[in-house]
Amino acid sequence: MAGLNLRFTDEELDALRDRAAAEGRSMQAFAHDAVIAAINEHSRLFNEAADHVLKASAELNRRLA
Repeated sequence: MAGLNLRFTDEELDALRDRAAAEGRSMQAFAHDAVIAAINEHSRLFNEAADHVLKASAELNRRLA
């Protein structure tokens, strides 16, 4: 499995450490899941926007076809 090094300020690292500890997880597991969640949320928002555009332009597309 590939790895990635991230840089945090002292304050950011403290916040990450505290949040991971509060959830009983390692900082690595917490950071990994946070990145994956952000990726998935971005994809979900993009897909919602694309669906909205397709629905909003459906009538125009039908008339142009």
